[in-house]
Amino acid sequence: MNARVVVGMSGGVDSSVAALLLKRQGYEVIGVTMQIWQEETPECRAENGGCCGLSAVEDARRVAEILDIPHYVMNFRPEFKRHVIDYFVSEYLRGRTPNPCIACNRHVKWEALLRRSMELGADYIATGHYARIDRLENGRIAVRSSVTAGKDQTYALYMLTQEQLSRTLFPVGESTKEEIRRMAGEAGLPVADKPDSQEICFVPDDDYAAFIRREVESRGEADGVLQPGNFVTADGRILGRHKGITHYTLGQRRGLELPMGRRVFVTAIRPGTNEVVVGENEELFTTEVFCEGVNFMAVPDLEEPVRVWAKIRYNHPGEYCTVEKLSSDRLRCLFERPVRAATPGQAIVFYTGEYVLGGGTIV
Repeated sequence: MNARVVVGMSGGVDSSVAALLLKRQGYEVIGVTMQIWQEETPECRAENGGCCGLSAVEDARRVAEILDIPHYVMNFRPEFKRHVIDYFVSEYLRGRTPNPCIACNRHVKWEALLRRSMELGADYIATGHYARIDRLENGRIAVRSSVTAGKDQTYALYMLTQEQLSRTLFPVGESTKEEIRRMAGEAGLPVADKPDSQEICFVPDDDYAAFIRREVESRGEADGVLQPGNFVTADGRILGRHKGITHYTLGQRRGLELPMGRRVFVTAIRPGTNEVVVGENEELFTTEVFCEGVNFMAVPDLEEPVRVWAKIRYNHPGEYCTVEKLSSDRLRCLFERPVRAATPGQAIVFYTGEYVLGGGTIV
């Protein structure tokens, strides 16, 4: 009997071609679309490649019919609400900038989808991520950079465990985006030219602050950090009024509306006093970054300091740093060149060559 694989089909071209490639390789393929969000807004219906509702289900179903594979829609709304939306809101209220895609990968696409897939008798799950998986000489399984640097998605996968990796396939990691679209077109898939999503799927208008306010108000809660407060200098001098800390993130310049006569940037957020600290660009650079919530991948643990290539955000090109373990769940990262705006709540991911060594959450 051929190995059975459940493909998470978002309705986009990448996951559609993942299913196509796996079927060609002889797997017994089952398509699953995860219902994760409750609303189907006009923005979500637009051809933006999003994975937020009925449009994604319809596109995935059409692809499954062409590929002649079973297709199911599974309700993951409770998991998505608890682990992604509630986390997203609470992090912003703490003055941090979260990465909801990493939370979704960890708690929904792998923990929840993998569990249900195993209940269906599946041997593997697969997604359309641009990444590869290898078993290393030390016996560990690690995520490896895709062949196309411009689409590489390994940064958002550093939290995967060895058990999850052993049951995961990334069929598109050996191809470029252009090759994926070409394969989709040649196979007659209707999503071949569907644009990629650029926004967070549950905030299609990109207005995070308004979304957070609606969520807080829907719970009947009142939170002071949603209210206007003071822009201040690092030493506490008041410069003006801000709209609420959820409107800002470290390193931000646009939208401050301060008559300073020069460019200024958000250098810190203080939820305890509802203050947004503003300063010079130079104040955003540091050579020392700390992280917690650590997951190691290419190694079982960090026994001694190691020099790695590190990225402090998804689109960060990376810099060399030495990583030192301070406790069971806290690392110190000393960069060889200063990095700009190492933002609390974002992930820092470590690479050794093409492989993900591990990562954690910046604090």
